[in-house]
Amino acid sequence: MTHPDTPTRERLLDAAKRLFLEKGADQVSLRAINARAALNPGAVHYHFGSREGLVTALLERELKPLWTDRMRLVGDGSGTGPAVTELAAALVEPFAELVASRDGRVLCHLLARSALPTGQLPHASSLFVPAPFEVMVGRALPRLTPQEVTERCRLAFTLVMETYGRPLAKMPAEEAAFPRTRTVVAFVAAGLTAPSTVGRAHD
Repeated sequence: MTHPDTPTRERLLDAAKRLFLEKGADQVSLRAINARAALNPGAVHYHFGSREGLVTALLERELKPLWTDRMRLVGDGSGTGPAVTELAAALVEPFAELVASRDGRVLCHLLARSALPTGQLPHASSLFVPAPFEVMVGRALPRLTPQEVTERCRLAFTLVMETYGRPLAKMPAEEAAFPRTRTVVAFVAAGLTAPSTVGRAHD
């Protein structure tokens, strides 16, 4: 249980996480979150601005370390930088690890529901801001134009979130069959490294 001296934002995030994992995000009201945190009815709006702001802050807190640590590892290599397969693995493997647990499946589902409409989390400070990943992909594939790199990275994120986040699932916490991690990594890498379409006639 969260201690009363815990900073208010953390108390709200802890309360939201517990309720989302217990009941599913769609079944949890802001009133319930404020009550679970033992705070006044306007606490979420005061500290996060909106429900979306609260969800984004929670996902950043819970998931950001997984990707920042992985990207830092692949970015620490010397020479020409990481290969595309390494970058694809750094994107895919945290998702594959998360969905091995019930709580991880719920968080992945919440991420997919929140991020897929626009390709990134609303009001996110850094999580899934595509620049670092795009920069590394662009360096690994200098034959692609910046627009192609951006488009392919966006498609890769969408594919991975659709695969592991199961945004249309009514009961995302249940165990589900996911593709083999190596298959998803290979598929993402193949998409990123496909021949350039610049200069070709459009259908």
